Parts: sequence; C-alpha cells; structure tokens
Amino acid sequence: MADRRLVAAVILALAASGHAAAAEPDAGAVEATTAAGEKVLLHPNGRWEYVNPQKAAAARKVAEQFPENQGCPPGSQGNFFGFGRCIPPGDKDYNRGSLNPNRR
Repeated sequence: MADRRLVAAVILALAASGHAAAAEPDAGAVEATTAAGEKVLLHPNGRWEYVNPQKAAAARKVAEQFPENQGCPPGSQGNFFGFGRCIPPGDKDYNRGSLNPNRR
C-alpha cells in the first residue's frame, strides 16, 4: 500500500514539474524580430513561436492542420505515449525483431 502511495506521489510530482516547465519559457530561448517586424521566441531545439499570444494561438491552429503535427500516421510503430519516433512501414527499423544475435 505504501509503495502505491510512493509511486502515485512520484507520478504526481513529475506531472506537476512537467506542467511548470511547459508554462515557463526555455532558459536558452532568444527573443528576436523577423524582417516583417514580428517578435518571435527562438528555442534552442530549433522551434520558434510568436511572442504575441493571439498570433501564437492562430499559428498553433494552422500548424495542427498539417499531418506531420498530428502524431504518428496509422500503421507506424514506436511512439510510446508521445515519446520516441514514429517508424513508418518500409523503414529499415520497422519490425526488425530482436537485436540479440542468439534470438534471430
């Protein structure tokens, strides 16, 4: 019983820290201005977003329409609860089986 409480507390703490991290801007993010005069936030991983919340919401709405932003396409493998990469059929890693040479 105590183990379940500990696990629940750890999961809750991780979820809360993830939510807090999502609300804060990246520590390495740089604010920049585009050639058109729009203020944007450049993240270290290559993403960018508008500083203006209305423009950011409108851009997010447009981005959700593209298939590459919808998650893994049907029939692909991988992506465990949103983590990892999608492996489409035809990729060399699709259904590769065990990497143990004794089990091949």
